[in-house]
Amino acid sequence: MKAKISQIGNSVGVILPKEAVARLKIKKGDSVFLTETSEGYVVTPYDPEFEKQMAVAREGMTEYRNALRELAK
Repeated sequence: MKAKISQIGNSVGVILPKEAVARLKIKKGDSVFLTETSEGYVVTPYDPEFEKQMAVAREGMTEYRNALRELAK
């Protein structure tokens, strides 16, 4: 799929085709994240850093489930 680089005020932006916007499930005003890979960049609506942090949090919540349940009382 091809995207076009355009001048937007004093900045430069990428114009995404409707099909890409639909598949990413994004809308005007949403943020997307660029992740550099060995093959180039990946555009995603999800923050990969946040996903890593949430995985660690879920692991901790599972390990300390009983303690967290007691604290919630």
